[in-house]
Parts: sequence; C-alpha cells; structure tokens
Amino acid sequence: MDHRPQAWGRPRDDVYGAYDASYLHTNGPKTATQSPIVTGTSVIALKFKDGVVMAADNLASYGSLARFTDVKRLRPFLSTSVVGFGGDVSDMQFLDRHLTELAIDEAYEHDNTSSSSETPATAGQLNAANLHKYLSKLMYRRRNSFDPLWNQILVAGFDSSSTPFLASVDLRGTTFTSPSLASGFGAMLAQPIMRRHAATEEDAAKLTRDEAVAIVRECMKVLFYRDARSLDKYSIAVVTRDGVELSEEEQLEKQSWAFAERIRGYGTQTV
Repeated sequence: MDHRPQAWGRPRDDVYGAYDASYLHTNGPKTATQSPIVTGTSVIALKFKDGVVMAADNLASYGSLARFTDVKRLRPFLSTSVVGFGGDVSDMQFLDRHLTELAIDEAYEHDNTSSSSETPATAGQLNAANLHKYLSKLMYRRRNSFDPLWNQILVAGFDSSSTPFLASVDLRGTTFTSPSLASGFGAMLAQPIMRRHAATEEDAAKLTRDEAVAIVRECMKVLFYRDARSLDKYSIAVVTRDGVELSEEEQLEKQSWAFAERIRGYGTQTV
C-alpha cells in the first residue's frame, strides 16, 4: 500500500499500475437503490373513543437475519402525532431527520402564537391529518423521481376538528384511512383481529383506551408467533388530546413458546 497521507488506502501505482476508474463512468440513465437491505416488519394501529393506539416491534432484519434488536420504529411528532415506519430502515432514518427539522421549524413558528388554553392536540397548525398529507406528497414526489422511499408509513393523531385520525401512505404515495391499519404481515395477521372489534368508525368510537391497548397487545403476540421477522420486544404509543404516551421497552410474556412442550405427533416425541 502507498502510505503517503495523500494516497492512504490506495494501492501503489508503481507496483500495481495506475488506478482504473473507467468503470465509474457510464452513459446510462441515473439509477437509485431498488432493493432494501435492512428492514422492519409490521406496524399496527387502532382507533378508540379518545384517540389512537399504535405499536411496532423493535427488530430490524438484515435480509432473513434478525440482526438489530433495538430499532425503535415509532416516532412522536410535536407531541400531537405518532408516525410508525415499516420497510427500509435507512429510509426511515432519513424521514426521521426530515421530520425532526420540520418539527423544529413548526415549533418556532407557533411558539409565540399558540394560546395557553390550547391543548397539545390542537396547538399549532400541523396536526396529524396535515402531517399525513405532507408525507403523502413527499412519497409521491420521490416515486415520480424513480427514487422511492421504501417505507409504508402510518400516521396517528387528530385532525383539525379534534377527531381521532389514522391513515397510511406507501412508497408509491398511495393513501388509505380506516379505523384499524397494519403494514407488512400485520395486514394479514393482525387486521382480522382488530376488525373483529372495530370494523367501522362507530365500532371504534365505542372502544375504551384499555380495550384498544389490549387488542393491540394481542395482535403483537400473534405477530410474534406467526411472523418470522418479528420480535417479542416492541414499542407502543397512545395518542390522546393530552399528548403522546410512548413506551419503547414493552415485552411479551416470558416463555412464549412453552406450549410447544405439549405438542405431540411430530419429531422424536412419543405419545
């Protein structure tokens, strides 16, 4: 190696020949990453009478390897909304930094204009409905640039009329709203459970906070049992008119697979 500081890390030209950088030059079109490597799985959310509850596990998988077990995928925004990220973790980190800058700008703009009588859910202008619209435009623009952000995002909070709000947007900019939402395998495994209790807005309006949290916890248990890319450690957030309550160190019950000892008829077990 050439140990001169101006050429650290490069092979010596007098030994290996001059470095050929021609492969870096191309006349083809601009390309962007089209294959996420480190990804997060399901994010689930459910409306209830006074707000929205959202949950996501803390696992980021490197392909099929459960590599990173402490990746938080729920982000509070301005103490009024929660954003949940499924999909590519690097794109999630980019969006997280972008939303942090947006929150700082929004807080400065409304710091002197918000009255003391306003609750966290109504202070300022960028509520959950506006935040979801902003993210949908951002995702659609990146899609039109053929450089999409490989995420499915859930936004929970309140709209301008202080009504519980829950909506999603994917990498194509497609938006959807429902009393319950889920990304990844949660769309197949958790949605039937949540829809059993809140198939319509009227059903969701009858749920109490404790009932909604219990339903979401049950869904996280099912996902841990059934989704190979999930983890028993998860984050859960509850958004109400009083603000956001976020717990990032929740865990399912111990010995979750103890029931396997009672299974008979497979392997070398004897009945």
